[in-house]
Amino acid sequence: MSSPFPEMVRLRQTFPRPQVTDIAGTVRSELDRLNLSQQIRPGQSVAVTVGSRGIANIAEITRAAIDTLRDLRAEPFIVPSMGSHGGATADGQRELIGRYGITEESMGVPIRASMETVIVGELGEGVPVHFDKYAFEADHVLVVGRVKPHTMFVGDIESGLHKMLLIGLGKHAGAWTYHRAIKEYSFDQIIRGVAQLVLEKCRIVAGLAIVENAYDDTALIEAVPPEGFYEREKSLLEQAKEWLPQLPFPDVDLLIVDQIGKEISGSGMDTNIIGRKYNDHAATELDRARCKRILVRGLTEQTHGNALGIGLAEFTLQRVVDQMDPQYTRINCITSGHPTAGMVPLVYENDRSAIEDALQTIGLTPPEQARLIRIRDTLHLSEVFVSTAYESEWQVRSDLEVVSDAGPLAFDTAGNLVDRL
Repeated sequence: MSSPFPEMVRLRQTFPRPQVTDIAGTVRSELDRLNLSQQIRPGQSVAVTVGSRGIANIAEITRAAIDTLRDLRAEPFIVPSMGSHGGATADGQRELIGRYGITEESMGVPIRASMETVIVGELGEGVPVHFDKYAFEADHVLVVGRVKPHTMFVGDIESGLHKMLLIGLGKHAGAWTYHRAIKEYSFDQIIRGVAQLVLEKCRIVAGLAIVENAYDDTALIEAVPPEGFYEREKSLLEQAKEWLPQLPFPDVDLLIVDQIGKEISGSGMDTNIIGRKYNDHAATELDRARCKRILVRGLTEQTHGNALGIGLAEFTLQRVVDQMDPQYTRINCITSGHPTAGMVPLVYENDRSAIEDALQTIGLTPPEQARLIRIRDTLHLSEVFVSTAYESEWQVRSDLEVVSDAGPLAFDTAGNLVDRL
């Protein structure tokens, strides 16, 4: 006889929702605020970075930046700026940003993609500093990036403009080098050292920092002069943390994640949301969520087989393994210095059997009383399914609204969940 499952309700969360309503106008006014005409002369080339993260409105933001540079009579071009993503190939990275709507046709400028780098110097620790060849040849570089908490590292600076200087513009060679160096030296030491050298040597004209809200909307766009990168990004990171979405309840017996992917998070599913930032399979006192077990049900289409992050789960489905591209996943894991993130957990043919076994491993709590949460992914958390074990908690929360009656987990004839988020 199958084990019983807890009853579930659909829950709506309310998060703060600041939002930029005029994307193009904000990009233009922010860049105009820096008086770039004092530095960029007519006819000069400007490399504009585009990374691999699934940033909201990135095509519109990029096009607005390009149009602003054209108004200065500059000659902008796009540089795909990422480490090992896209299979660590120029064509793969060009194709990846094309999926975000960034092509030569849509942007009206060339895309210059290469994995070749120039070594612009060396840190005192003996670490060579890599920089994209095409960007290095440009008269100026405009760094565009989303500021957010990193999924592995902690510091005043985590993921944002500085990371684009290191990992994005450092390409695969830089990403591989810096992730190895971080095993020997502190994250802050490497990121600040590399960024300082890049800012000195590589003609960075400005940064365009983006912060998103909990609904995956563009919440803030700010142009930052190179000399202000550190202090401003430090402040923007604190703002990004405040706007980050979260699970409705921190203590979870089983978290069911419908999909993971590189456009969702650098680690497939955001460890700032699920916990496990410091340990792949257990929360620490520094994590704000504590998930005993995690089941991953699928990969996003946009991740194109890169399953980095699957190793953070204990359970998965055969269809997820079938979707994996071993080469893409392996390259990303090795480059980031996180091989366990690609390890395959226990594999099941359907959701029913996976959930049944998972609930046998949560301790003394009977399966029908388990604290179970199901999410679409770690980027979209406005609506989730939660078990009735949380009823006493949601009843006293004004930011939570129950939008369905309690009911059993619904499976199709193949044993897979049928409700959609």
